[in-house]
Amino acid sequence: MTEISQKEWAIVKDGLVTDWAAKVDPDTPLPEYPRPQLKRVGWLNLNGMWEYAITSKNAQEVTSFDGQILVPFAVESAISGVKKPLRPNQLLWYRRKFEIPEAWKGQNLLLHFGAVDWKAQIWVNGSFVGEHKGGYVPFSFEISKYVKYTESNEIIVSVWDPTNKGRQERGKQRLKSWLIFYTAVSGIWGTVWLEPVPKTRIKKLFLVPDIDNAQIKISPIFENLKKDDEIRISIKSRGSTINKELSTEKKSYILNVPNQILWSPENPFLYDLSIEILRKGEVIDKVDSYFGMRKISIIHDNFGFPRLALNNEILFQYGVLDQGYWPDGLYTAPTDEALKFDIELAQKYGFNMIRKHVKTESSRWYYHCDKMGMLVWQDMPNGGSFFSGFLGFFFGGKLGFRYGRYRRSVRTQYYAELKEMIDSLYNHPSILVWVPFNEGWGQFETKQVTDYVRVLDNSRLIDSVSGWVDKKTGDIIDIHKYIGPVMPKREYYRVAVLGEFGGLGYKEEGHIWNPKKTWTYKTLKTREELSDKYAEILVETLVLKYVGLGAAIYTQLTDVEQEVNGLITYDRKIPKLDFSHVKECNEQLYQKE
Repeated sequence: MTEISQKEWAIVKDGLVTDWAAKVDPDTPLPEYPRPQLKRVGWLNLNGMWEYAITSKNAQEVTSFDGQILVPFAVESAISGVKKPLRPNQLLWYRRKFEIPEAWKGQNLLLHFGAVDWKAQIWVNGSFVGEHKGGYVPFSFEISKYVKYTESNEIIVSVWDPTNKGRQERGKQRLKSWLIFYTAVSGIWGTVWLEPVPKTRIKKLFLVPDIDNAQIKISPIFENLKKDDEIRISIKSRGSTINKELSTEKKSYILNVPNQILWSPENPFLYDLSIEILRKGEVIDKVDSYFGMRKISIIHDNFGFPRLALNNEILFQYGVLDQGYWPDGLYTAPTDEALKFDIELAQKYGFNMIRKHVKTESSRWYYHCDKMGMLVWQDMPNGGSFFSGFLGFFFGGKLGFRYGRYRRSVRTQYYAELKEMIDSLYNHPSILVWVPFNEGWGQFETKQVTDYVRVLDNSRLIDSVSGWVDKKTGDIIDIHKYIGPVMPKREYYRVAVLGEFGGLGYKEEGHIWNPKKTWTYKTLKTREELSDKYAEILVETLVLKYVGLGAAIYTQLTDVEQEVNGLITYDRKIPKLDFSHVKECNEQLYQKE
């Protein structure tokens, strides 16, 4: 492969772009460390210019390439430099070369992918390494036996993505953007990177805070640990060590957190954590992490209504629906600054929560939420059949449809991807609620799925189904109403939540994805009308709070493609509503009763 120069890349400028697009460095896009919750010193970023080709699905190999693509931006995106669709009868191929630092010799080498949609197969130096199915989670392969330290190495990746022609998890992607569905995202859309690790290493961490006893439970998963190896754990607060433990036992460790400082939106305090493996006094492996001391639970108020409580105090959670789409990067924000901007925007408008809608983000998005004190409700990206979901809406699931999950392999894959998502995001204190299903889209075995989530993580709440087909399970009863608001049926054990409402639209000329094709739940002709209507529905929401509503989620943060119901335009350039006005309205919801 010939060297690819920076001059060969250019963003495809035939539509809306954000100001951050001009800040993309094609040599090292998204250079930030990709996994803040399990951090090591050594790593190598493989983002940048790769070769790409699109072939028939039956192709066994690729002998020539179509051009260059900027990784990690999807092939359909403008920032990729390609902006071409990938059809279900095609494969997308990638190739790049890399060299390994001499200092890494003798260590195991992990090849990490932040996200690849949907089925990825990997080769290194002509040898097949493995495959992964699932478009929303990070994964890795150990490639030590395939690489060379004295010469260049080659990675080849093939990707098949059926988008809405398949039954796999795909969120709101469609081959043809339409109404509330958006442009498909195929191939690599998360950072690709190399990490040298020792043979004996810390593979994963699971952290569970217990604020009632001022303790943190630390459950590491080790690889190739020996009998006499020691585990050293250290907790720091503002740079000072507050607790440490040295043990030869391989177990879950419970450490006290003296004078604990609770994590909250007002004070998102994080403790630093380090874990080391020692062999005969020598550090074999070390990872750095962090945690927040916080608790999500349900308590009943003075009137007997179940309420959401953060740190044992009732807190009304008022969120904004966030699709996580960008006009130029699609699933991938142009820069880390841009990724953080959307969270800052939600805070500036006075929201204390974001519902990440049928999509996941890179670990860095959740890291920013952790640091900034933004609460997160995390959806599982949906799959199955949208048509069957509508049948469920009209018939309440009584027809016995599995919502496009009639093949056991499709249901099994859902469970696998659900577990991968929860495992990968488990330690982020900002995440308070898991949402396995949205509006009957691929909904199936609701109680079993809820029980499965509970086994994977019993420290958070579960909103089993956000909208439509309620199966009387989970911690939350959640309805959707546009434009709303309305009050869900009140129950004694489950919190009543308005999972989606609003959808007030206003077209900001010159900042529209497609002026000939726009859509919203309710169109307002002027900014003044939009502002007045927002204030009106917030007053109605406040009334519902006093009669038992525990949380509400407004649609939505930004315009997305043909949808023009965002608080800001799709290119993030023009706020449609005044920040101080919306914040003043929103903060009424947080006042204690």
